[in-house]
Amino acid sequence: MSSAERDLMRIVIVGHVDHGKSTLVGRLFHDTGSLPDGKFEAIKAMCERRGMPFEWAFLMDAFQSERDQGITIDTAQIWFKTALRDYTIIDAPGHREFIKNMITGASSAEAALMLIDAGQGIQQQSRLHAFLLNLLGVKQIVVLVNKMDLVDFSEARFAEIAREYSSYLGSLGIKASYIIPLAARDGDNIATKSARTPWYPGPTLIEALDSFTPAAPLAALPLRLPIQDIYKFDDRRILAGRVVSGRFKVGDTLLFSPSNKTAKVASIEGWSAPEAHDAEAGQSVGVTLDEQLFIERGEMASHVDTAPIETNAFKAKLFWLAKKPLKLGENYRLRLQTRDVNVVVESIVCIYDAESFSARPSEIVERNDIAEVILRSTALLALDGVEANPKTGRFVLSDGRNILAGGTIALEGYPDQRRMVTVRSANITDVAHGVTAAQRTLRNGHPGGVLWLTGLSGAGKSTIAMAVEQELFRRGFHVFVLDGDNVRRGLSANLGFAPEDRAENIRRIGEVATLFAESGQIVITAFISPYRTDRQRARQAAEATATTVFHEIYIKADLATCEGRDPKGLYQKARAGEIAEFTGISAPYEPPLKPELVVDTEKLSIADAVACVVSYVESRFRKPG
Repeated sequence: MSSAERDLMRIVIVGHVDHGKSTLVGRLFHDTGSLPDGKFEAIKAMCERRGMPFEWAFLMDAFQSERDQGITIDTAQIWFKTALRDYTIIDAPGHREFIKNMITGASSAEAALMLIDAGQGIQQQSRLHAFLLNLLGVKQIVVLVNKMDLVDFSEARFAEIAREYSSYLGSLGIKASYIIPLAARDGDNIATKSARTPWYPGPTLIEALDSFTPAAPLAALPLRLPIQDIYKFDDRRILAGRVVSGRFKVGDTLLFSPSNKTAKVASIEGWSAPEAHDAEAGQSVGVTLDEQLFIERGEMASHVDTAPIETNAFKAKLFWLAKKPLKLGENYRLRLQTRDVNVVVESIVCIYDAESFSARPSEIVERNDIAEVILRSTALLALDGVEANPKTGRFVLSDGRNILAGGTIALEGYPDQRRMVTVRSANITDVAHGVTAAQRTLRNGHPGGVLWLTGLSGAGKSTIAMAVEQELFRRGFHVFVLDGDNVRRGLSANLGFAPEDRAENIRRIGEVATLFAESGQIVITAFISPYRTDRQRARQAAEATATTVFHEIYIKADLATCEGRDPKGLYQKARAGEIAEFTGISAPYEPPLKPELVVDTEKLSIADAVACVVSYVESRFRKPG
C-alpha cells in the first residue's frame, strides 16, 4: 500500500504531569523507525552539550520553556507509522493549569493513551483526563501503566492499578480497550514483548494501536456546510464556506438552516481554480444557487432529508475555563461553526465531581469544573448532537473576546422545531367573520380566552381543569376543556410521544384553543406542555388574533410530590424503563418564567386550587353589569 493510500489515525496521549508521556512518545517513534534522519543524533548532542543524560522527551518538548521547566505546556503533533497505518500522536499537557490545551488536543482524537505512573498510582489528573475524554466522545482508550521498572515489574502493583482504574472508567460508562505495563525509557512492551513481564499476556502498545478502528470518514456523514461569507461578483452571489462533513454535487437541492430556504446548486467554485462537479468534507468552496436567495453568514447548508435539528434550547456538557464562574441566568456568546449568537444559562443541571465520581447540584460553575447545563437562545439554532456529528456537535462559549468554555451538544428530549416554523400552505386568504368579537362578548356575557394549564404529570392539571369547567359552566360561562385524552383520540391520533410529535401536538392544541377562544368561549387546556418554546408559540397564536387573551397557569408541584401521587402509574413505568422520554425522569420540564397565575398543589387542596382558578377567571372575564 502506498503512503497516499494508507489510513491515518489521530491518537491523543494524556496523563498526570511527570508520568512520562513525552518519554513514551519519543521511544515509540524510535522503536517504529519513524524518527527523521539525524534526529536521534541531534537529541543526543543537545543532551551532551547540556551535560545531562539522554532524554527521549526532548523529541516532543519543542519549546525552550518546556525544557527548562520539565513540563509540556502546549499540544504537539508528530507523525509515526506502523506496518498497518500512519498515526498522528497528539501530546497533550497533563498539568492542571494547561487543561484547556489538553481539551484542544483531544477534541479531534479518535483514540487515547492514558499514562499512569506505576509508583505514584492514579492521580486526580488521571481521573479528570478520563472524564474529559469521555466528555469529548473518545471511546477507544489504552491505559498504560508506565515506569514499571521502578516497582520491580510487580504484577501485584499492576493488577492493583488496573483494577482501581477500570472501576473508575466503568463509573463513566467506559471500558479500557487494553491495560498495558510499560517501562517507556527502556522500550518494554512498546514494539516488542518484554521479558520482564512474563505474567502479562496482552498485546504490545503497537499491536493495541493497530487493533483500533478508525472513525468513519467525515465525507460519509450528512452534509454540513456552514456559510462563512457571501461574495457578489457580477450578477452572482457566491456562498463561501468549508465543508465540515458529507459531500454534495451540482444539481443537489440544499436546505439552509435555520431560515429553511431551499435551492439547487448551480455551480461549485474554488479560488483560482476551475469549476468542480462535486465537493466533500475538508474542501473550502464557493457555491452559486439556481435562484437568488438571501442567505446570511452562520446558516448551515445540508441536504433536505438529513438536515440538522432546529431548536432554541439544548442540553450541553461543558468544561469551564474562565476565572469568573459561570452563573445561572448569565448571558454568553455561543460560537457554533460560523454562527455566533447570544445564549442564556437557563439551568445548571449538575456539576460532575471527577474525584468522587458523583454529580451534585449547584448555582454556579467554577473554573475547571465540568457541568451539565441547559442553554437557550432567542434565535433558532441548527444543531447536531455530538454522537451524530463530532464536528458540528461541539461549541465554545465566549464573552465576545475570550473563550470561556468548550462543550458538547446533547439533543435528547428536545424536539425539532423545524416543522413548527415552516409555512407550507399557500394561496390562503383571511376570511372576515360576520359576527364580531364584541357581539360574541355581548351575547355570551364574557370575552373568549385561553387558560393554559401546565405542570408535571400528577400535578393535578386535569382534575383542576374539569372541576373549573363545571364551576364556570354553573356560573354561566361558555367553557370547554381540551385534555390530553380527548385530543389524542382524534385531532392528534396520528402522533406518537417522541419530542417532535409532542411539540406538534401542542402546536395543534394551541391553534384549536385559539379558534375556540375566537368563537367567544373560555377554553381550558390541561397538558404537560414541557417546553417554554411550545407554550410561547401557543400564546403567540392566541394573541395574534388581537381578540384573544392567553393566560398561562402553572399547576405547581415538584417531581417528588408528583411521583408520590403517580395516579396512572406512569412514573413507576418510567423508572422501570418502560416509558421512554418521560417528562421529569428522562425528558426535561421547563417551568414557566412569568405565568399569569401559579397554583401550588403541594400546599393547596383540590377545592382550594379550583377556587383559586375560578376567582382568577371571575376577575379577568367578569360579565358586564
